Amino acid sequence: MVAVVNVFVSRWAIALPMLILFAAAGCSQLPGAPSGQQTAAVTLSPEQQQAIAMQTQQYQQRAAALDRDNQELQSLLAQSKQQAQLMEEQVKATQVQLRDTANQLAALQADNNQMKSRTTAMAASIRTQSQAEIRSNNSLLRNLTITNLPGVQVRQDGDVIRVEIPADQLFNPGTAQLKIGADELIRSVGADLLRNYPQQMIGIEGHTDNGVAATQVATAQHLSVAQATTVYDALVRAAGMSANQLFVVGHGANHPVVSNGTEAGRARNRRIELVIYPETMPR
Repeated sequence: MVAVVNVFVSRWAIALPMLILFAAAGCSQLPGAPSGQQTAAVTLSPEQQQAIAMQTQQYQQRAAALDRDNQELQSLLAQSKQQAQLMEEQVKATQVQLRDTANQLAALQADNNQMKSRTTAMAASIRTQSQAEIRSNNSLLRNLTITNLPGVQVRQDGDVIRVEIPADQLFNPGTAQLKIGADELIRSVGADLLRNYPQQMIGIEGHTDNGVAATQVATAQHLSVAQATTVYDALVRAAGMSANQLFVVGHGANHPVVSNGTEAGRARNRRIELVIYPETMPR
C-alpha cells in the first residue's frame, strides 16, 4: 500500500506543474486531448500561480517523505527476516541439545537399572549364603600357588579361606578402574582358584579404609561394591570362572583388618578378599 501511494503521489507531483505551465501559457488544447477539440483559455493570477507552486512543492515533499518511509520499512523487513532466521537456528540448536540431554538421561537410567539389578542379585546371594548350613571343612586350605604372588595373602577364617589382594595393586586410587597389569594378576589368582576349587562358591568382598573422599562414586560402600564388581567381571572374562560360582559383596570401611590410624594400616584395609566357602555351587 505504501508503494502504491508513493507512485501515485510522485506521478501527480510531476504532472501538476505541467498543467500549470500549460494553463499559464494560455494553451487552448491540453496535451493528450483529441485533435480539433479546443479548451477554454485559462489565465492565472500571480497569486494563484504562487499558491499552486506551493501546493506542488508540498506534494513533492510528501512524496519524498513517503519514499524515505518506504526505504525504512524495507530495511526493517530485512532485519526482521534476519532475526527470524537467527531464531530458527537457535531453536534447532536447542532441539539438538534437548535430544542429547534426553539420550544422556536414558543412558544414566539404564546404568541405574543395571546397578539395581546387580544389587538385587547380590542381596539374594548373601541371603542364600546366610541361610546355608556351614559345615566344618578344613580340607579347603590347600596348596595355592598364588601365595607366592607379591602382596597376596591367604588365611583360614573358620570354615572359609580368604585370599586377600591389596586394592592399591589393582585399582587407580579412589576408583574402580583397573591399573595396567591388574588383569594379569586377577587372571593368575582366578586360574589357581579354579584349579583348586572348581565347585566351591566364592564371594568377592570389597573393602575400603575410612578415608574415602572425593572419588568417582558417592560413598565408601559404593566404591567397595564397584571394585568387587570389577574383579568379578575380570574373573569371568580373563580367568574363565563361572558366573554361577561367584557373588559380590561390598563392605565399605565396616570390616578393617587393622587400625586405620596409620597410612600403612589404611593401605592394608583397602583390599579385595576372595572368600572360598565349603558349599558348592548349584548345578
